[in-house]
Amino acid sequence: MSEKLLKVDIQKELSEFDLEVDFELKSKRLGILGPSGCGKSMTLKSIAGIVNPDNGVVSLITDEDTTYFDSTKKINLKPQSRNVGYLFQNYALFPNMTVEENIAVGLPKDYKGNRVSEMIKRFHLEGLEKRHPRELSGGQQQRVALARILAYRPDVILLDEPFSAMDTFLKEQLRLELANLLKGFDGFSIMVTHDRDEAFQFCDELIVLDKGKIIAKGDTYDVFENPKKVEVARLLGCKNISKAEIIDDYHIKSLDWGLTFEVSKEISPNITHIGIRAHDFSAAEKDDVNAFDTENSTLFEMPFEWEVTLANGLWWKYEKQIEEHEFVIPNYLKVHPKDILLLEE
Repeated sequence: MSEKLLKVDIQKELSEFDLEVDFELKSKRLGILGPSGCGKSMTLKSIAGIVNPDNGVVSLITDEDTTYFDSTKKINLKPQSRNVGYLFQNYALFPNMTVEENIAVGLPKDYKGNRVSEMIKRFHLEGLEKRHPRELSGGQQQRVALARILAYRPDVILLDEPFSAMDTFLKEQLRLELANLLKGFDGFSIMVTHDRDEAFQFCDELIVLDKGKIIAKGDTYDVFENPKKVEVARLLGCKNISKAEIIDDYHIKSLDWGLTFEVSKEISPNITHIGIRAHDFSAAEKDDVNAFDTENSTLFEMPFEWEVTLANGLWWKYEKQIEEHEFVIPNYLKVHPKDILLLEE
């Protein structure tokens, strides 16, 4: 069997910006991360055939190549012909149908019964077959929606902000459930989210989207460790970002914090900002590399961490135990040269 490949290269004019997305997916799980209104859901809908791009190609390359959309060749398969499963934010279950009826929607009659029974068992829905969506918990609704999608064995599953409307406790439960369910899925999954933790947990590869353009893509770990651009660093949760002035190949000055830092790799002339993650500071002696004083700092206690706001504007987060309620801020902090993020505008 040849290697599977999902190719997406689309353009669509929107009211606020032009959507231009181009990627090839070889690994099983892709995340598309970005703020609200950046084009994430429009990308999913273009793959599913719910909306049509103005130009481009969407195709699945396997032993039997399938072109979903090709503007040049005038190919545009209907959504029901693409074998793509779409998990909407609200799950889109039919309210007047039972669990088993929802799962059976769209299945051929000749194997509908066996497939529904298989999905009921796989998704632990035994005893709920005759219930309607309003009688189910959020987690049960999600499992029914996924069972309905996987019943017809799609090549691609599209997940559109699947946890956005949930409280924190339910969200944590369903994240674990969904992660386990997708492990056994042999096709591609694409999740759009504005939540960096979801992107990190679920996705082998990551695309960062902003105003319709891809501003970062690659292995998820690599993108998190080296965001390269200011907006990517912000979206990935970097709390400390400053305009910068290059001093020499290995030294750079923060214009916002008034500090000069040594870095571990040669500084490109394209670098305009630096970033420091809030957890990357540690206690220091005055003469340590990249050390600075903490005079006039402000301390806030959270359940599992201390938040320290320094007089120069830097923000430090330090882990604590729930029963700890006293903390003395060190006289000096430092950041290791390798932990300075070098960023382009």
